[in-house]
Amino acid sequence: MNLTYYPEGMFPESLNAGNMSREQLKKHCQDGMILEAVAQSATTGHDLIVDLGDVRGIIPREETAIGISDGTVRDIAILSRVGKPVCFRVTSTEGLWEPHPYVYLSRRAAQQEALDHLLYEVPTGTVLPAVVTHLDRFGAFCDIGCGNVSLLSIEHISISRINHSRDRFSEGEHIFVAILSRDLRMGRINLTHRELLGTWSQNAARFSVGETVVGIVRSVKDYGVFIELTPNLSGLAEYRGDLLPGDRVSVYIKAIVPERQKVKLIVIRTLPRDRSVPPLEYFQTEGSVSRWRYESDPLPAGV
Repeated sequence: MNLTYYPEGMFPESLNAGNMSREQLKKHCQDGMILEAVAQSATTGHDLIVDLGDVRGIIPREETAIGISDGTVRDIAILSRVGKPVCFRVTSTEGLWEPHPYVYLSRRAAQQEALDHLLYEVPTGTVLPAVVTHLDRFGAFCDIGCGNVSLLSIEHISISRINHSRDRFSEGEHIFVAILSRDLRMGRINLTHRELLGTWSQNAARFSVGETVVGIVRSVKDYGVFIELTPNLSGLAEYRGDLLPGDRVSVYIKAIVPERQKVKLIVIRTLPRDRSVPPLEYFQTEGSVSRWRYESDPLPAGV
């Protein structure tokens, strides 16, 4: 697991600059430690003001994010950080002993250092902690280190198909991802998630024939209804015209057929819809996904 370049909002308390003394801030200006604190406001010139206790932390506009100075990132990316944690390096402490003390900070420098590490030093398949920053129909955007956001495409979220990434995640949620691929020319990293949620056998082992459990309808076909029991395990029930994708149902487990990797279900009744996202259960939260297949024969990660 990457323990150096944390996603914003996941930094340990020991790196919370809002609780540090002036001597500690000066020390970390010298050693280059990446810290975190909450952005209090943005000035009319779009500098970020960071809460450092009795010290005013200033991130000049051009230092707020990679791409701001050349216009490839819009200023809304700055404004959206107000009220949220931001990471940074302390770049100047010349104003630390003024009557109204201040220090200059750079979020861009922290981001660039983390991005270079992720692009060139972290192997493909490495499992990382992440924070979900934005949800879209085609996938979820995740901070994988110091505000560097990468795409987790919807087809790589889980085996069970969903219509929108919000069916699986909520914004601000702490999750785990693995590096699927990277584009060094564009400086982009693509992520996967489904490999961390286990194989068919691992998920099926959590259930027994004769149990009645709660599931979520994911698709309705002429030949039956696919009902998700876990993000990586669905079963098939007989067709019912009164069911729609997203419905919560109680289901009786009629049969589990390992040799065909099938679960046969009987719908007992529909349940009130619940807009909350069920918590995820991971089979892997560290190390590397080097070889994985949902079935039994190993294939390269992400296949």
